[in-house]
Amino acid sequence: MAGEGFQLIRRALSPGEQRRLVKAVEAVAKAAPFYTPTMPRTGKPFSVRMTNAGPLGWVSDKVGGYRYQPTHPVTGEAWPAIPKMLLQLWRAHAGYPEPPEACLINHYETGARMGSHQDRDEQELAAPVLSVSLGDDAVFHVGGRKRDDPKERMTLQSGDVVVLGKESRLAYHGIDRVFAGSSDLLADGGRINLTLRRVTPSPARTD
Repeated sequence: MAGEGFQLIRRALSPGEQRRLVKAVEAVAKAAPFYTPTMPRTGKPFSVRMTNAGPLGWVSDKVGGYRYQPTHPVTGEAWPAIPKMLLQLWRAHAGYPEPPEACLINHYETGARMGSHQDRDEQELAAPVLSVSLGDDAVFHVGGRKRDDPKERMTLQSGDVVVLGKESRLAYHGIDRVFAGSSDLLADGGRINLTLRRVTPSPARTD
């Protein structure tokens, strides 16, 4: 299982806060539109659409692979700022002295999922990964540091927050399925997941 450092914080955001965060996500997507990334080497499209907020954004394509960069891969523009509500959640639950540098925003439409993976493209693995669920319920799995370690499954609901830190920082995790129509938060349905990450080491850790 995930081990020490895994947290599931149910209803971390009230319904009103969720609606405000959706508005903030809409503003981010207006400046940095959702796009469909592709897998390294194969060029196979992801089943989710993505965008980012913050100084850095996580992207993937056939040629460059998984990476962080300061600009949108389609528009070439800098990513917009991370919404203040998310920075407040980070300060409340991350237990890390520096702010996140990237907020990856995944939009799950009907049939979308996310295969089991580790978040390991960051230089700073001492900082946790914090994610926020909005919209439809989803079955989330989390295991250990090996792909074939036993996995625990749980249903994430709108407003829930998951933290992967300490021993669980490199736990394999993913989304098995989304329950379409289980929430009316998003005007067009579906699920949005926002993942906050620190990419570079804290200045305090580089001495």
